Amino acid sequence: MNRALPDPCDSILECVGNTPMVRLRRVCDGIRTKVLAKCEFMNPGASVKDRIGLAIIEEAERSGKLKPGGIIVEGTSGNTGVGLAIAASIRGYRCIFTIPDKMSTEKVKLLKAFGAEVIVTPTVGVHHPEYYVTVAKRIVEKNETAILANQFYNAANPLAHYRTTGPEIWQQTKGQITALVGGMGTGGTMTGCARFLKEQNPAVRIVGADPIGSVLQAAKQTGVIPEGQPYKVEGIGGDKVPGVLDLNLIDEIRMVGDKESFLMARRLAREEGLFVGGSSGLATVTALELARELDDPDATVVVILTDTGERYLSKLHSDEWMTENRFLDPDTTRARDVLARKRVGAGLLATTPDRSVKQVLATMNEHGITQMPVIVENECVGSVRESALMARAIEDRTVLDKAILAVMDVPYPVVFETEPMAHVARLFTRENEAVLVRRAGHIDGIITRFDVIQHLSGR
Repeated sequence: MNRALPDPCDSILECVGNTPMVRLRRVCDGIRTKVLAKCEFMNPGASVKDRIGLAIIEEAERSGKLKPGGIIVEGTSGNTGVGLAIAASIRGYRCIFTIPDKMSTEKVKLLKAFGAEVIVTPTVGVHHPEYYVTVAKRIVEKNETAILANQFYNAANPLAHYRTTGPEIWQQTKGQITALVGGMGTGGTMTGCARFLKEQNPAVRIVGADPIGSVLQAAKQTGVIPEGQPYKVEGIGGDKVPGVLDLNLIDEIRMVGDKESFLMARRLAREEGLFVGGSSGLATVTALELARELDDPDATVVVILTDTGERYLSKLHSDEWMTENRFLDPDTTRARDVLARKRVGAGLLATTPDRSVKQVLATMNEHGITQMPVIVENECVGSVRESALMARAIEDRTVLDKAILAVMDVPYPVVFETEPMAHVARLFTRENEAVLVRRAGHIDGIITRFDVIQHLSGR
């Protein structure tokens, strides 16, 4: 389907906003309520925070606090820093960002790529002198040309979403939105969107999604801020209520654990083609839960997907990191388990070196296979592929009468039946298309690429 292309822009800042909205399908299996994802990770800086970067800078310029050649300082989980850095690079400002050490290395490298100076601080409580926001404030106090972007308390933050994100959601849903779900870091996105949407229709339900360990749900329900607990999801939640978050506009706050959040983010990539971070996974878990409860085919739930998964390649999108943090159950499948799931009668078909190419091709055709090991005295001495044999026979028909010994390729690797599939899968290369399995001292099984794919897909 061809779409009209926009006119050229004067700068990348004009490309911020107007992000697409996509209906979730596979993760919504069995859910009648429509769930739409607002793809904020498709902003130029790959997060919803692009929207507030320019807004904060322009407000500081209007107020006279930010002057030519000035410095923009902020304590950030990464994404706001990128939004500010993009705008600052065009406006000619220097940036210094403080960031907690729990944030991914990708975020730190990205901020530096935009020319920002990054100071990594320990992950400590809000009252600790090394708290990342406190460190940012000290930098500003010591430099008269510096301003604090102050996203947690800057009114330009929710105002940007009131003017852009909220109206976009209303327009894209044609005013038929039933509920909006999103994470809350500063709270600016949800506050600005909620204010606009409720002005259009007070019945629109605003649901905040928050990590277990954050204090926002308790603050909403009781007005008392408890002591926060550690959690792994980045960029949302916290141990205080941000100044720009208007809890009166949030109808309810639901909490989700780290594991659920990360697994859903991985599902969005693998089942919906949406490569996002953990906070988006968390919000999606909440959105699907709400959609099930509504159980109304005429209702529409919108979930905000905050940022790109590329910022978390070393974390939630890493099998090793997920396993180390006990978010991903280790694969305990063994080679024998894969063999047991193959169809009955699928024993090992092998050849000996003295058989002719013609005979081996006939055997392959009869059994519908495309590769075969060459076995001598219970040891693999070579391998043959149908495509390679046929290609050589087409070039030289005398090849058909030659013994396999003359044309065979390198042997397949052999593993014991107790070998974990995680190791077996690593033995497959562009040249190696199968692995043999030794059981009770004998090679009596073969695992192909197709078998590995079936295993990985859970079939």
